[in-house]
This record gives sequence, structure tokens and C-alpha cells, in this order.
Amino acid sequence: MKLSQYYVPTLKEAPKDADNLSAQLMIRAGLIRKLGSGLYEWLPLGLRVLKKVENIVREEMDRAGAHEIWMPIIQPKELWEESGRWAHFGDQLLKLEDRKGAGFCVSPTAEEEVTDLLRKDVSSYKQLPVCLYQFATKFRDEIRPRFGVMRAREFYMKDAYSFAATDEQANDWYKRMYDAYTRIFTRCGFQFRAVEADTGSIGGSFSNEFMVLAQNGEDLLAVCPACSYAANTEKAEIKAPQYTINPADFQPMEKRPTPQAYTVEDVAKLLNVGTDKLIKLLVFTADGEPVVALVRGDHELNEPKLRTLLKCTELEKASEEVYTQVTGSPVGFAGPQGLKERNPKIKIFADNYVKGVVNGVAGGNEVDVHVINVNPSRDITVDAYCDLKVATEGDCCAKCGKKFTFTRGIEVGHVFKLGTKYSSAMKAEFLDEKQTAHPFIMGCYGIGISRVVAAAIEQSHDEHGIIWPAPMAPFDVALVAIDYDTNPEVQKAADEMTAKLQAAGLSVLMDERDERPGVKFKDADLMGLPHRVVISSRTVKDGQFEYKKRSEKDAVRKDLAQADAFIAELKK
Repeated sequence: MKLSQYYVPTLKEAPKDADNLSAQLMIRAGLIRKLGSGLYEWLPLGLRVLKKVENIVREEMDRAGAHEIWMPIIQPKELWEESGRWAHFGDQLLKLEDRKGAGFCVSPTAEEEVTDLLRKDVSSYKQLPVCLYQFATKFRDEIRPRFGVMRAREFYMKDAYSFAATDEQANDWYKRMYDAYTRIFTRCGFQFRAVEADTGSIGGSFSNEFMVLAQNGEDLLAVCPACSYAANTEKAEIKAPQYTINPADFQPMEKRPTPQAYTVEDVAKLLNVGTDKLIKLLVFTADGEPVVALVRGDHELNEPKLRTLLKCTELEKASEEVYTQVTGSPVGFAGPQGLKERNPKIKIFADNYVKGVVNGVAGGNEVDVHVINVNPSRDITVDAYCDLKVATEGDCCAKCGKKFTFTRGIEVGHVFKLGTKYSSAMKAEFLDEKQTAHPFIMGCYGIGISRVVAAAIEQSHDEHGIIWPAPMAPFDVALVAIDYDTNPEVQKAADEMTAKLQAAGLSVLMDERDERPGVKFKDADLMGLPHRVVISSRTVKDGQFEYKKRSEKDAVRKDLAQADAFIAELKK
């Protein structure tokens, strides 16, 4: 392919609203253009990368035994009402009506649709297990789309769904998909890690995320260096710290005025204590029922852990009215001391670290008032101490007790064991050998194809541009032909080199434009093809060409007469 005949509109600078590195480089390198908030057009160069990833994924899905299908992106309201997600999915679900007033949504995921498909045709255990997958455009109405195609409203993904008659079959398919994902991301050339994760709005009994490791990753991962346990910090299980507390150290509680101190940091500074001395009280509603959670002032409550503990479907911050009803305090000033005694029906759960606070600080149940010398074992009655915090530096692995290390990652794949969440709700059943009806045991498995492209750039780039992993590169070789239109020898050598490379199965993007050499080199680095070959009047005069690997700094001269051996080496 000649660059002069290819649509690759590169830019010297990225638009100001490109808010992360991959978005900046994708726009500058002519891979994508922004249509609107969270909406992107994929140009020829970007689409080639997207299709390469898609082909790798398709090959591994087929190898695992899954079968490709194609389902509509518009789904009927009735299916989502059956599962209960029409009301609970939230504002990210884009809802619409047709001219007859019938309700639909634009698919963010397809559990309901594929469950409906199976229940129409599969009625016997003899037809199970089965796994279906599709490549499809999805839409989530993100309130603040950001990071280019990594968190866009419209995105392209592969979603697969397994249906089984027994736990053994379901677990086998989970392992098959886990192994297939490992092969996929290895083939893509990634440094990645599979970690335990929260199941979120998809639901299910357990899940794993596949994370591409990158310094600018949006997710923080907790990794145990001793036992290899790894999890997203929203999921990471923390060993309960052990404390030796002497009640003789407890001081009497006292109220202290804290005017205009509205944050943990404000209160700590005013009272001259560390933020680890504060006890934060948070009020939620779990499936409509109020519940109180306590965490230390320097820690963040992990809402997915609280939701899992309570086994609730919906967990939301309580309204101001509910907060005041539960605590008897103005919003922001509630303290847990004596709360259970004042409100015996309320459930109170405290993070394990709260147990170790001695002579701490809590809300005073009055505006601009806090209480000092609060001691949980003496002053606070809780229903249970448990692991409720987001994992941070210093926390220890619940499996083996060693301290976590932390790294950042970008989620590119997620596998879930759904169990019977959807099949039970939608009465999708099969008959066993005794003619007894059971709901399908399901799994779902997603890969964000468009996210994979951005993640590759986040992981592999330099100050000049993209450095594509070879399996994902839109072309294998950037051939820069200088003086192509003015020197017949350059044209002959460049055309012959291109023909030889293509005959060996390598794709070539030849830059034969009438541009300055510096412009061509900058565009080649920006686009990031794995190999660069330069043929110019100077090199041809010496019977040579110049070669540089994109991931390396130095270029080397090679003889044109040895082109065949060079190409054979590239193919290895």
C-alpha cells in the first residue's frame, strides 16, 4: 500500500480534549476521529488494528469450542423487565420507543437476549453445554465519557455466553474461556495479569478481570508477591490486623467544637490528630433498607465489598432524610458512639481497622461538633467487624499474610460465572434425565476489542509515538522511500523490496510522498509499525538500505543484495 493513496490524516498535535495518551496518539496517527462525546469514527489504519484483534479473538473462541452468532443491538424492554435490570441498570441504559410506543434499549450487554434465544430452542440436558459468542457494537450512556475509546459511550466488543446443565460443565466452560483469554492476550503481545474482580452490574458468583499492565492504567491492582494472589483493589481480600488494646489507655469522651471543618482533613488538622484517628460513619440503603458502615478516616469504604456482605442487589448512598432518621444527626456530623443503643434495629458494620482505633474522633451528632476519645470496644456497638476497605499500601494478603504490592492496569477482558441469576429470573429451563426442570447454569465472557487497541498503546509507546506489538500492527513494515518520484533507482529498489516483503507474507505501507525526510520519519514513528526500511538516493548509491526496529533507537545499513536473507530474518 502506498501512503499517498491511503487515507491516514496524521496530525502534529492532538486536540485539547484528548484526555489521555492513547487517545492523543490514536487521533494524531490517524486511527480515529471524534464525532461527539464518547463517539469515535475508526479510520482505515485504526480499523486494520481492530480487525487484527478481532481475528485473534475469533480464532481462540472457535478453538475453545464456542460458536459465533449475531444478535440485534436493539433489545425489547420486556426481556430486561424479566431479569429486573430495566429498573436497576441505571442511567447508562439508553432507552427508546418505536413509533408504536413499544419500549427498547440499546444493548450494553446481551445476557437477556441470549438467554431468551436459548430458552426457545434448548429444552434437554442432552443439548448442553453450549457456548455462543458475537462481535457487536455496544452502548453505555456514560455520564462523563473519557480516555478516548477506553471509556467511550459506543464501543466494540466480543461477548460470549455459556449454558450448562451441571456445575462441572459450567466450571469447565469458565476454565476454557479463562485459558482462551490467556492465549488471546499472549498472542496480542501484552504484559498482562488475570485478577479477581467484583461482578458489578453483571452479577454472578465470581469473576476474573484480565488487566494489561500500564503505568497510566485506570485500575489499581493489589498483588501478593508470596502466593501470587492478585485482585482489583475493589475486590482484594485483606487480612484482619491484630491489635493489643489496653483499656487503661482509654480517655473519657469529650465534645469539641469544629466550626467550618467539613472534611476528614479539616477535622484532623483542627484537632491536631492524624486522619487515622477519625472514624467515618456512612449510611446506605441496601435494597431499600438502611445500613451503617464505619471506616477509618484515612481509608476508603469499598462499596462492592459491602454489597457482597449484605447480599443485596442495590446499594445506594442514603438520602439526607434517611441519614437523619437513622442517626438522629445532621448530615456529616453523625457519630457511631451509642448509635446501636439509640436505634437497635439498625445494622452497623465496621471495617477491621476501626477496631484498632484508640482515643479516636467521631461525629458529635450536632452541627460543627465532634467527639474525641472515642474507643470502639467501649463506645461503639457493631453487628460485625469485617473487611470493608479499599486495599492500600501496608495491607496484607488474606490468603498468606504477606504485604501487597501495587501496580496499575487496564481492563481488557472479564469472565463471570453467572450461575442461575438470569435463567431463574427468565424461567429459562431444561429437563434433566428424570424430566425435572432446572434453570441453565450460565457464564459470560467479554473482551473490549476497541479497549484492547488503546491498551496496547498505553503499554507500548515512546515520546515519538506508538510502538505496536507485532501481532496487532496495521502493517508489518514502514518503507520510507526518499526521492521516489525523482530517482528511478530509488523507485526500482523500493518497488522490488516491497514486492519481496509482500511475497514473504509481510504487509508494507510505503511512504513515497513528496515530503521532506523528517516529515516521513516522524509519521513512521508516530504510526508505530514494527519495522522501518529506508531507501534513498544516498543508500541506493551505496547499494544499501537502512533498517530500524521501531522499539530500538539505532538504525543499521544492510546490502540490497542481501534483501532475501534480511526478509527471512524478519519472518522469524
